Order: sequence, then C-alpha cells, then structure tokens
Amino acid sequence: MSNNNNNNPATKPAIASSTVTRDLRDLDVETGNIYESLVIMSKRANQISNNVKEELHAKLSEFASSNDNLEEIFENREQIEISKYYEKLPKPSLVAVQEFLDGKIYYRNPTKEA
Repeated sequence: MSNNNNNNPATKPAIASSTVTRDLRDLDVETGNIYESLVIMSKRANQISNNVKEELHAKLSEFASSNDNLEEIFENREQIEISKYYEKLPKPSLVAVQEFLDGKIYYRNPTKEA
C-alpha cells in the first residue's frame, strides 16, 4: 500500500511543479504593462537559476577529484542524491511568476522615475 499525500493540501508545495494556465490580466496589475511584467519575471528567474546553479556546483565540487582516469571515476551515492534533489526543485520561471504574483519581487524602472 503506497502513501499518497497528493490529496492533502497541507503537503502540496506552494509553487506549482508543472505548467499552470495564468490569466494575463493578473500579470500586468502591478506594472500596467504585460511586457514589463514579463521582463521583471524573466530577470528574477535568471537570478534564481544562477543561485541554484552556483549552489549545486559548490556542493558537487566537493566530489571532484584531481585524477580524471576513467578507472577512478565511481558513482557516488551522495552526489546522485544531491543531483536528484536539484532536479526535483521547481523551475526558476515558476518560482519567479509565483513571487511576482505574491508581490515578493522588488523592482524599479528608472525611465518611469525620471
């Protein structure tokens, strides 16, 4: 018997793990311009992606060896688990959209401030 917690809303992640249909009118409420909103979300997604990538490389660099002989390369269980964990994380674009909709992204437009 498997333990399936998909029906329990308390165990569901706050960020969707797959594609979600969004109402475009919700995306331009903050800025008044859908394109400006998309630029803000894409820049935030790039920031998230870079942070996750740096974190992953830092953790995997612990397993790097100075010898590159094929005979000495073994599958490291911890390395595989770390990689699987990062593969299961929500996509940076989904995180950025959710942060934008929740009002958690600070942004400014210098051309509008002038």
